[in-house]
Amino acid sequence: MGKYFGTDGIRGEANEGLTVRIAYQVGSFLADYYSKEGKAKICIGKDTRLSSSMFESALALGISAHGGEAYLLGYTSTPCLAYVVSHEDFDCGIMISASHNPFSDNGIKVFATNGLKLDAAIETAIEEYIDSGEDLPLAKKAAIGQVFDYHQGVEDYLAWLDEIYDFDLNGMKIALDLANGSSCFTAKRALEKKGAKLAIVSDEPNGTNINNGCGSTHLGHLKDFVKGGNYDIGFAFDGDADRVLVVNSRGEEIDGDKIMYILANHLKKHDKLTNNTLVTTVMSNIGLYKALDRAHIAYDIVAVGDKNVADSMVRNDFAIGGEQSGHIINKHSGLFGDGLKTAMNILEAMIESNLSIDELCDDVKIYPQLLVNERMKDKNVVLHDQEINELIAKIKDELGNDGRILVRPSGTEPLIRVMVEADSAQKCHDLVYEVIDLIKAKGYSEE
Repeated sequence: MGKYFGTDGIRGEANEGLTVRIAYQVGSFLADYYSKEGKAKICIGKDTRLSSSMFESALALGISAHGGEAYLLGYTSTPCLAYVVSHEDFDCGIMISASHNPFSDNGIKVFATNGLKLDAAIETAIEEYIDSGEDLPLAKKAAIGQVFDYHQGVEDYLAWLDEIYDFDLNGMKIALDLANGSSCFTAKRALEKKGAKLAIVSDEPNGTNINNGCGSTHLGHLKDFVKGGNYDIGFAFDGDADRVLVVNSRGEEIDGDKIMYILANHLKKHDKLTNNTLVTTVMSNIGLYKALDRAHIAYDIVAVGDKNVADSMVRNDFAIGGEQSGHIINKHSGLFGDGLKTAMNILEAMIESNLSIDELCDDVKIYPQLLVNERMKDKNVVLHDQEINELIAKIKDELGNDGRILVRPSGTEPLIRVMVEADSAQKCHDLVYEVIDLIKAKGYSEE
């Protein structure tokens, strides 16, 4: 990770860690960088946070002042932005979002023309420019750029989804939790066009209610809603709609591990699971790997972050990968995570097999898991502490092949994440807090 760019772009509290000056500088750099052969064409999308329009203006100002053309998608999802950039004539794209974080945070994610996150070397060059204190030369006269409304890009994305998923959802009753975020502008329209009967919650964004007690990080609302009705399935998106989690007809969670299992098997059935491999991150449950072994599907385990998943898929020609959080990438329709596309893939598998979501993932027996986030003074110091590392090693030996422990710093927040999987919830609790208590005893936690 760089000074500003984490695992998911630049992120911070609006006007604290992430300022309009930084946004202006990012826009300025990208316009200058891509304007070597004519005016740069840069597409911008935003989620529903109060600060998103502010950052949109700052980015567009930086781009146009330095000779680029800014095309504004308006309120839309991260995957919509990635689709437009990878399918239309843009030099890069910028998404303004902090994903599942509270509304007070925001972020800037830059996508290359292939829909993947920006190359690390360019991110480093942007960071060096931000810290340099220098100003790039302003465009003059006819070289000055413009800002255009480009809502047509959202329509193009929805038309593409309608084309690649050729099925009928008539008779299917689906519940949606739109997190008061980006999916409010995409998911409802896409699924209604397929004939689904929809019931929707968290569909009234006001700038401050994105992810607030709703969406994929707060499934309780959707679970209760599904339990109270006769729904075939429920989908909960996160703030920028690049991930989705599922609720079955009884209001029980189907997480990203089970989703990946379903989709990997679906691709294998159609001879589209290239190199017979699913890409996962270190956060996936041991129960997924045992189920994949039984299904004779290989797996490549990478560090947390959709960028790492995508990198493995590109390097090794793998077809699908993802995270336990529900961020799934299917290369057959683009190398970017898309919660709505994942939902469509699940529905396709259900319709084609005539099986419920439960039947499709019945072989995955999830081990008890506990993840605790501890706020730190310096999240990096913990993993260099010998006593803590010795404790982690001891716990690994104790768990053997029937569990695991993972201690890692968050890529986007000042947190250490301690996760244990074991054969009982009590053992998970005891071992996680053995590590947390030692971290606190050594004075590393933020009081």
